[in-house]
Amino acid sequence: MVPLIIVVALAFDFLNGFHDAANSIATVVSTRVLSPRHAVVWAAFFNFIAAFGLSLSVAGTVGKGIVAPGAITNLVILAGLDGGIVWNLVTWYYGLPVSSSHALIGGLIGAALVAGGARALVWAGINKTLLFIVLSPLTGLLLGFALMVAMYWIYRRATPPRVDRVFRRLQLVSSALVSLGHGTNDAQKTMGVIAALLFANGYLGTTFYVPVWVVLAANATIAAGTLAGGWRIVKTMGMRITKLEPVGGFCAETAAAISILGATFGGIPVSTTHTISGAIMGVGATRRLSAVRWGVATRIVWAWVVTIPAAGAVAAITYTGLKLALR
Repeated sequence: MVPLIIVVALAFDFLNGFHDAANSIATVVSTRVLSPRHAVVWAAFFNFIAAFGLSLSVAGTVGKGIVAPGAITNLVILAGLDGGIVWNLVTWYYGLPVSSSHALIGGLIGAALVAGGARALVWAGINKTLLFIVLSPLTGLLLGFALMVAMYWIYRRATPPRVDRVFRRLQLVSSALVSLGHGTNDAQKTMGVIAALLFANGYLGTTFYVPVWVVLAANATIAAGTLAGGWRIVKTMGMRITKLEPVGGFCAETAAAISILGATFGGIPVSTTHTISGAIMGVGATRRLSAVRWGVATRIVWAWVVTIPAAGAVAAITYTGLKLALR
């Protein structure tokens, strides 16, 4: 059963890249700095190289800090992955940029609650995750707003064509940093799940760690998902929240990258989707509040709110069904 669950985990990882391609490429596509084809290749490359030389603390948090190690079973992990996959597909269909990370965490929580009750959960890790549902988009929004104001001031005497030319180049760097952050933070959730599965089945001995092959497999799979692209969500992120120019795209991406990479080194599993969405709203708000399409933004926020309970409900139903089927 373990090989099957690993395949399902990597399927979730692929969908994570597919669903969250918009995080990395929506702004760079909407500002026409890169074509969609070149943008997904650019993003996928940096998704993959995130496997080399960066902290694995997020994987440790997901593997040990959401569900108590003693409560982790094959069925809990399988049902948790199912909850994340189903919610990802539903929100992709409706073009909603929700968090794949929180869908997975919600799935694990739902399955563990049915399997072992509240004592099966690590509340310190869950509370930290819930806190950053609020903090990560707020941080992105404030940083995006501050960077955009700073750019307005620094380039206040520059002509629009010069500003456009400068930030078309800089946006290549900022979009690469977002993709790197996505590869470090999001791929590590799958790494943590696979490592928890291996540990629970005795394949890692007495010490929890993430094997190198798991790291490479997770980053390669999320990169492949990014290559496939989730175009419905790209449209929502890059065009419907607010209109972006290259300077705005650079500020939004840089703000998001700073937030995501900072959280990664702190071992906090944040949502790249929430962070870049908040940053885009912050950039749009520097022009005027009406520049942000708050109706679209409100719809996105509601999807964020229901992600963990919705994915948890799917996982709980899946766990119950599997338990009955295997009797």
